[in-house]
Parts: sequence; C-alpha cells; structure tokens
Amino acid sequence: MTPSTLISTQNIHKSYSNTLLFQNLSITIHSGERIGLIGPNGAGKSTLLKIMASLEQVDSGDISFSSGLRVSYLPQTDTFDERLSIREVISQHFPHHLEPWEIQKQLNDIQDQMQFSDLDKISGTLSGGWKKRVALACVLAQDNDLVLLDEPTNHLDLQGILWLESFLQNARFAFIMISHDRFILENTCNRIMDLDRRYKEGYLKVKGNYSRFLQDQEKVLNDQRVEEEALSNKVRREIDWLRHGPKARTTKAQYRVDKAYDMIDDLTELKQRNNLQTEAGLKFESGDRRSKKLLHARGISKSRGGHSLFKDLELLLSPRMKIGIMGINGSGKSSLIDVLRGKLDADTGEVEITQGVNLVTLDQSRHLPDETLSLKRALAPDGDTVIFHGNPLHVSAWAKKFLFQKEQLELPVSQLSGGERARVLLAKIMLETAEILILDEPTNDLDIPTLEVLEESLQEFMGALLLITHDRYLMDRVCDEIIYLAGDGTVKVFADTYQLTNYQKSLNNIDQPLEVRSPTTNKLRHQELKTLRKTFNKTERDIDKAELKKSALETELHNPANATDPAKLAELSKALEKLNAELETLLEDWETQGEAISKLEG
Repeated sequence: MTPSTLISTQNIHKSYSNTLLFQNLSITIHSGERIGLIGPNGAGKSTLLKIMASLEQVDSGDISFSSGLRVSYLPQTDTFDERLSIREVISQHFPHHLEPWEIQKQLNDIQDQMQFSDLDKISGTLSGGWKKRVALACVLAQDNDLVLLDEPTNHLDLQGILWLESFLQNARFAFIMISHDRFILENTCNRIMDLDRRYKEGYLKVKGNYSRFLQDQEKVLNDQRVEEEALSNKVRREIDWLRHGPKARTTKAQYRVDKAYDMIDDLTELKQRNNLQTEAGLKFESGDRRSKKLLHARGISKSRGGHSLFKDLELLLSPRMKIGIMGINGSGKSSLIDVLRGKLDADTGEVEITQGVNLVTLDQSRHLPDETLSLKRALAPDGDTVIFHGNPLHVSAWAKKFLFQKEQLELPVSQLSGGERARVLLAKIMLETAEILILDEPTNDLDIPTLEVLEESLQEFMGALLLITHDRYLMDRVCDEIIYLAGDGTVKVFADTYQLTNYQKSLNNIDQPLEVRSPTTNKLRHQELKTLRKTFNKTERDIDKAELKKSALETELHNPANATDPAKLAELSKALEKLNAELETLLEDWETQGEAISKLEG
C-alpha cells in the first residue's frame, strides 16, 4: 500500500533575530515513517518540530497537513500538572466521546504497556524517567497519527532508554524524533533526516537506519567535493574565456557570459557548503606523569538516608585507563565521583590520590560562575588570548574552534543555548592540564558531530578518565570497562554496554541467566578481556581511518583533473594497492580479536 502524505512543507524559511535557521526547506513526511532527526546545534531541529506541531509560524513558505491529521508534540521538558495523579494526567487526553468503561479499558492497557505499578501515584513524585513515561502515555491516550519527540532520552537512565527503545519499536504511529543517541536511532528508525546547510536542499533524508545513513552521507559529501572540483575546472576555463575572448555582442555570446557568471555563483555556494565547520575542535591536555598509580580507592562505601549507594568498591586508576560509570537514576553515580575527588567523605574505606595529580571535572549542572559575563570573557577570562597546549591563541580563533561566530563574542552567556553552554564548559576544562579527567553526563545538549570529536579526543587522552554517561555508543567507543551501580549497594563490572544490556534484560527473565562478574572475582579473565577489547576498539578505529583514506584516494583516482597525468595516476594506484593490503590485514585482525572476545564472554 502506498504511504500517504502526512505533512508537506514548501520553501519554508525561519530565522530568529539575525540568526538564520533554515531557508527554502521543502520536505514531506509520510505515514509509516519513523524518522530520526539529527543535525548540528543551531540548525533548527526543535523549531522545525514546533512548526509541524503548529506551535511556531514560518517566516515564509507553506506547510500543509493531511485532513484530520492527529499530531502530538513531546517537548524536552514535560509540562503536565505535577500535582495530579498519573491517572488524572492521562485521563485529560482521552477523546471526549469515550464512555467511562472505554476509558478504564484503555487506562488498563496503557498501565500494562507503560509498566505503571500505581496509577494513583502523584506525578510530581516520579523520577525523570517515569515522568517521560507519563508524557508518552498521554500520547497513547490520543491515538495519534504522528508523534514529534524532542530528545526523549534526556534524563533517562539505561533502564528507561531500553524501555523507550522497545516502546518505539512497537509503536503504531509514525514519529519524528530528535536524538543524539545513536543506538536508539539505529534500533528504532527507518529514516534518518540530517538538517544541515551542507546539503543543497538544506537536509539529507536517507531510507534506513543510522548505519545506512552514515554510508549514504559519506557518498553524498564525497560527490559534492568531486562536483566542486569539476565545477572549479569549468569556471577556470570560462574565466579565461571572459578575459581573452571577443566582446559579448551577440545573443549567443551573452548567453555564455550569463552562464559563466551563474557557474561562478554556483561554485561559490558549493564551496561554502563543503567548507561549513560542523565539528568543534576538542582536544584535552594531559600531564606527563609517569606514575602507574594516580588514584586508589580501597573498599569505599556510601549510604544516603539509610539507603546503600555502593559498598566495598575497589578502584585503581592509571594513565590511559578509561572507566565508565553507569547505573539507574539515584543510584549514587555523582556521589561516587564526589567521594573519589574528595568532595564527599566515604562511610568506609579510603581514597588515595597521588601527590600532585590534577583532577579536572565537568559536572552535569552546566553551571557557569557568572551568567552576565560575555562569551568572550567566559572563554578568555584574563584577556584577548588563551594558552592552549603551550601556545597563545586569540580568543576569536579559540571561539571558532568551538563553533562560535565572531559576532557572538559580546553576547552574555545567559543567552546561549544548552549545546553552546556545554561547549563553553568544555573549552574551559581544555585549558587545564589533567592527569585525571572526570566527565559527568558530558553528552547532554551536544550534537552528533561534536560527540564524534569528543569521542576521538577522549580516545587520544593520555591521562585517566572517569565517564558518567547513558550514551551507550560513547561508552563503548571510549571506555575499557563499566562500573555499574545497581541501586541497592551492589557494584558490578561489565566489559561493555552489550553485556550490561543483557544483564538488564535478564532481571525480568529468569530463563536467561547471565554471569556477571563482581570487581573482586575473575580478575585475570577480566583483565585479559579488557586488554582484548581495547585492542579490538583500536583496530576498529584504524579500519575506519583506512576506509576514509581509501575513499579519498578513489575520489582522487577518478578525478578528471588527474586523467591526463600518468605519473599521478600511477602514484595513486600504488598508494591504493598498499592501503587495500593494510585494510585486509586489519580486517583479519579485527575478526580474530572479535572471536577471542566472544570466547571469553561465553
């Protein structure tokens, strides 16, 4: 059956003050589509959802909706009356024509689906994850055709994210979801739409999940670079003709003049799109300490309000160790960090930090000391330059590394978006030299391009890392092991989020037992597995880099500009042959390492 059109936009334009979000945007949303909406901060993703929810107006252009379309919008922050019970909040959203018995039946179905234990519980007493379930329950009560979700994983723990993933996989409605969680994009979406001015249409929409999107995106951007090179050669010839050719007096000659100037305009526009900076320049500076022991926690325990957060926890941090910390909301992750850095006393045990070791922390509060400070002063408190990796850098160049424009430097930080504030804080801690780097939920409000650079910079960081995040992709790419706080004082250790996810699922299914190692058992096996996974992750990164180099070489090899240069073609062919051999070896190593890991995990 041919999918029907739900929403269609024609050449819509939207800006705030002097900031352009998007222009001439023409997109179509069909029934059955489960769209993951991504793009750099400031591209207008949230605004686009509000326009589709009829909460914002376009500056120009048209938007049309199918007849009788039922749309729900879930903002990042839930907006229901928290004085009401769960039952009362949901009941407000049922259609008025339903009979009481029909409402009760649907309430029972929703309660089962959302796993609410008590519908009469006051909604204001719920955690962020359960409040998100209440908001989604209101969507189910309305029986919508299209649901618009703005960062629904914000404030959810892993358990909540896994539940949301399952919920969306089984949803009967179409949806558009803004998210930077690449696992949830991979597992729930059948379309990915990247809102980004690098593309000619202002966006790229790909049929398939996130993996397929990455493949298609690389091809599109490569094609644009090839197009730029070819167009550049044409423009060069036309400019030469304009300079030396006969005066354009005939209609035919005037047509060629007009065409030449059109090509010059097209080339300028294409160059601007291909050279748009979308990635922040993140790079953490580590100390040169040779000591193998930076921090040693021995048998530490902590309780709060008579409730045990963690007990008998052992942790030894050395340079290049990267430890992830996960757990349900309220399990004590931030308290553990505070104990380790000496901001909170442990109930039992001790924490020894080697003398002179510098701990640098990014906490999840995103607190900036003075909201009235200009962006310029927040980035460079002591003048117009900063010292980065031993070199002076002007504040405007420093700001550019973090995707800020020169015109923003005099803005007060209070006017910055969540993603911009996150980049300011990252800029501040990157000016410090750290032996131990502690990041508490660094991914909040960051877009995917910035996340990818953050991953790379953390992988290259030579100091020790403690990372609290619910981003499974980031955790698996960066960390050697995961310390998991179960919420009852129990501490468990996992090699990656795949193991942890299976453990979470096993809690609700006794027929699928899973061996979970504690920090004090199977140490030799765990150490071997950790080393293997680290090697495996490095091999994966090497494969990614080799494939990017291969793609670039192939582009050069097929570049028309090189077609008449036999020496250049021979050089490129030789380099490609060598790279293919290296790639084949890497793939063999990757397969061998993966099999070894599977045996140890099994």
